[in-house]
Amino acid sequence: MTPIEIRRLLPGDDAFLERVAEEVFDEPIDPARLAAYLAAPGHLMIVALADGLVVGQCAAVIHRHPDKPTELYIDEVGVSPAFQRRGIARRMLMAMFALGRELGCEEAWVGTEPGNIAARALYENLPESGEPAEQFAMYVYKL
Repeated sequence: MTPIEIRRLLPGDDAFLERVAEEVFDEPIDPARLAAYLAAPGHLMIVALADGLVVGQCAAVIHRHPDKPTELYIDEVGVSPAFQRRGIARRMLMAMFALGRELGCEEAWVGTEPGNIAARALYENLPESGEPAEQFAMYVYKL
């Protein structure tokens, strides 16, 4: 079995995303958007690599508030179907939590669809002390 490397991407690490396995991201990567994402303060990305191929990704954003603790919002977690059920998503999330703590975040949060059983099982079984939050409604606006 190919060893998996978990790595944080930094500005200028765009080349790591030139080879990406199927279904790691929702859409093809746009080089300009990628460069802007990696350069933006508070935007974080962890990837899982197998022989230089990106087989997983975890993207997060640091939210700073004037009235409550700094939090880490886990925006996306994706692992190629060919590499699922190997603990890759868990390893990326644990690396992201450690990075969030290092950067001053006091808590992290992630959401998923109620019917996404695999994601819910992952989130409910992390060694961190996570718990489901109360349900909420999400609204999406085209800008």
